[in-house]
Amino acid sequence: MTLSTPSQDLEDNQYEPDVGDNGSGDDSYPIDQFDLVSSPNDFNTKTLVDFIDSGVVNIPGFQRNFIWDVKRASRLIESMIVGLPVPQIFLYEKKGNNYLVIDGQQRLMSIYYFVKGRFPRKEQLATLRLDLKEQSAIPSQILNKDEYFTDFRLNLPESLPGRPNRFHRLDYSSLDDEHRSSFNIRTIRHIIVRQVGPAGDHAMYEIFNRLNSGGVNLTPQEIRRCTFDSEFYDMLYRTNTKVEWRQLVGKEIPDIHMRDVEILLRGFAMLINEETYRPSMVKFLNTFSQQARSFRKVTLERLDALLESFLKSCEGLPADAFHSTQGRFSPMIFESVFVAACNKPYRKSGTVKGKINLESLIRLKDDEDFRGATQSQTTSLANVKKRLERARQILVLD
Repeated sequence: MTLSTPSQDLEDNQYEPDVGDNGSGDDSYPIDQFDLVSSPNDFNTKTLVDFIDSGVVNIPGFQRNFIWDVKRASRLIESMIVGLPVPQIFLYEKKGNNYLVIDGQQRLMSIYYFVKGRFPRKEQLATLRLDLKEQSAIPSQILNKDEYFTDFRLNLPESLPGRPNRFHRLDYSSLDDEHRSSFNIRTIRHIIVRQVGPAGDHAMYEIFNRLNSGGVNLTPQEIRRCTFDSEFYDMLYRTNTKVEWRQLVGKEIPDIHMRDVEILLRGFAMLINEETYRPSMVKFLNTFSQQARSFRKVTLERLDALLESFLKSCEGLPADAFHSTQGRFSPMIFESVFVAACNKPYRKSGTVKGKINLESLIRLKDDEDFRGATQSQTTSLANVKKRLERARQILVLD
């Protein structure tokens, strides 16, 4: 099969979205039950870089993708050098001297990369995230790897026709002493949010959801990666880079907004917690993600083997096996097939045996009841149940 180019991977219509929710699936959480406080603080650039290096400020850039290009990052750095104001950044205080970035990741990582003199290669972000799983900062030996990073020199347009920008092509080390000092002492306003009560971080998802108001809003899965990080998620991210899964998705490069990871999460959530499903899908996946944080090692190994066996059962399927009639990868089709194929093996702590019969998959996709349940009100309880029921009735493994 022919996989798409990295540029195509940025298209927002890569995956079939849920459509026509019946209104019972409000994705927001009631926040009036939480006691929250916020306080302003001003940190200069040098202090921020030190915070990131020491792990005081935890930027999920190592957990979710850095999506700015070098031109946009360069404009931010230029603004800071010349003294233009920079939007405030929100931090969530998990515990004393440990902060998680809620809003402002792209700005902070741009500053960090500029000071380090290196800029990440977009096509390597998924692999880089796995390699940095246990790191609070990026070690110099990783920063110096040309397969992951390139030199960060400011990429700026001309100020006036025929007159180059004086900062164009400069890096942190080649700034003159005056401008480098100005950059180092520039302060950025930070708003620190802390949950006073009840105990725990239960409000964190909704805080992320409401406050990630920067230039590029986070998807629900990006927020989950920050709030529900776990070894189970590590397993999903390893799978997300495997050739077998990338071939099923039809995209060589993992989705920058993690929609492909959400599809894998959705399959497991429906497999394990089907009986408790109620709209909204966002809340359902959040609840399962919270539950998955407590999975023991033996459970994780069993789920990993199950997923591996499912991918093998898909060998030989055409590139559009999980595509809808609209020509896009359908999470609804995938979750239905995944649950139907894995249900019995999961209940018996086993793995999928055999190959998915292509003719039965085609019959399922052509089935009037199944197709109707994938085209409107796709997250309603009735349609989710209908899809899973029809998949179990029609799908055959050889």
